[in-house]
Amino acid sequence: MNPVTDVCWSCMFPLRLGGVQVISGADDVPDKVSSPTCVCGSGGNITFGLTASFWEPARLIETVKTPYCFPALGSGLSNPQPGMGTGAQSTQTTTGATSTFQQAHYYIFPAWSIMGLFADFPCLEQDGFDLAYMTEVDPMWSNDALSFIINPEALLFGNPAAQFACSADSVAAAAGMPLDPLFWCMGSWGSSYPLSGTIAESNPLTANAGLAARMIYKLGRELLLHDPGLNPCGAVPTPIWVKTNYRLQVVRPVRGSNPIPIGRTDFIWGQNKNAPMGAGSNSADNFLWTMNRKKICCVGVSL
Repeated sequence: MNPVTDVCWSCMFPLRLGGVQVISGADDVPDKVSSPTCVCGSGGNITFGLTASFWEPARLIETVKTPYCFPALGSGLSNPQPGMGTGAQSTQTTTGATSTFQQAHYYIFPAWSIMGLFADFPCLEQDGFDLAYMTEVDPMWSNDALSFIINPEALLFGNPAAQFACSADSVAAAAGMPLDPLFWCMGSWGSSYPLSGTIAESNPLTANAGLAARMIYKLGRELLLHDPGLNPCGAVPTPIWVKTNYRLQVVRPVRGSNPIPIGRTDFIWGQNKNAPMGAGSNSADNFLWTMNRKKICCVGVSL
C-alpha cells in the first residue's frame, strides 16, 4: 500500500467551511450539522469557530479469500488450521441462491498524518498505522447464527416487504448517495444483515464491497468505530450506521480512482477491477479498500 499513489486524493472533496462549499466534489450530501458556527469544550478549553467538513481517508479494510493474507502489508501469516476460514462460494440446494464468504481486516490508516501533511490542522487524526481488527479470530464473522447476538433486529427485516424497499436504496446509490433510513439495505450490494462474512452474492466485486461495508456497520455496532460526521465536537457512537457518511475506494487488486458510495452497483465503478489470478502481483478475489469517512470539526480559537 503506497499512500502517495494508491490513495484517491480528490476523494476528500467537497470541502465546506462554515457551511459554504469551498471546493466542489462528487456524490455529496448536505452536512448532518446545519449550524455554520460551533462551540466545543475539551480538557478545560473552549473552542469557538466555524464548522469544517471534508472526506478523510482514515481507514483500510481488506476482504480476502485467503485467511491471514494482508494485501496492505504485502505479506501474510501461516494459517494455524490449514483450510479453515478460507473464502468460498456455496449454493443452496433448495433455492439455488449463491453466497460468498470472505475474511476481513480493519486498519487504522490516517493517510495525512502518516505522510506528515497538515500537521497543524486540528481536525485530522494523529494516530499511526495499525492493524485494529481481524475476523479470523472472531467466531461471529464465520457463523451467521452466532452473529445474531449483535444483530437481533435482523428478524424484523427478513421479509419480502423490507427487502423490496432496498430497490429504492439501490436506485439512490446509483444516482448519488444511499438512503440512511433504510439502514438494513446496502443498495445493489444486498442486505446489511447478518453482520457476518457470508453475503448472498456471487459477483466477487459486489460481494467484497458489501462485506467491506458490513465491517463498518459491525464495528459501529460493537462500539469500536465512532462516526465523526455527526458532531463537530467529536465522533459519536453509531450502533445503527449512517451510510452516507462513508465511501469506499478500491485499491487492490486494481486501483480505482473514484469514491464509491455504499450500495452503488459495480456496473458503474467495477470495470477491470478484479484481475484474473496471476495477472500482476495480487491474486484475484483478495481486495483492499480505503474507507473515506465524512469528517465535521470545529476550527477556530481555543480559550
